[in-house]
Amino acid sequence: MTNTKSLPSVEYLRKRLRYEPETGKLFWLDYEGMPNSWRARWVGKEAFTSTLSTGYRQGSIDDAMFLAHRVVWAIHHGEWPDDQIDHINGVTVDNRIVNLRVVSISENQRNATMSKNNTSGITGVRWHKASGKWLAQITVNNRSKHLGLFNTLEEAAAARKEASSKYGFTERHGTKAEAV
Repeated sequence: MTNTKSLPSVEYLRKRLRYEPETGKLFWLDYEGMPNSWRARWVGKEAFTSTLSTGYRQGSIDDAMFLAHRVVWAIHHGEWPDDQIDHINGVTVDNRIVNLRVVSISENQRNATMSKNNTSGITGVRWHKASGKWLAQITVNNRSKHLGLFNTLEEAAAARKEASSKYGFTERHGTKAEAV
């Protein structure tokens, strides 16, 4: 993400890009300020099609990189988002406006999918080698809360599920990311 001093105006974005709310896609518009060679190659083509390793789409405007979901929000709502944008269904390339919402970092983390490094298959549960038990924990407002050590994976999972509900995590939190 670029700092706010270098964000293009929403009016400029709307001159350069067309947004389709039904598909979540951006397309390049014919803009007089661009060279004819650029216009011949890109006008009408889908924009912001490069996918980062994190799964988010990105693209550049005037040599500055931007995340597609933030550009979509700005074009649709007429202002740049002042916080994080959450993909409600967890599919980071799904930039339909119905799938996007402005949230705090804390709210966004309550809707996060399972980490790729997870080995237990359950978010917030790991094998605790020293005790020979399953450890359950949850992070709330950047603080890790110990939920206990359990004899079975199922008991640890139940403790984590209860804590997730107590602290307002979404049903989707900790599930495997949906395939695109």
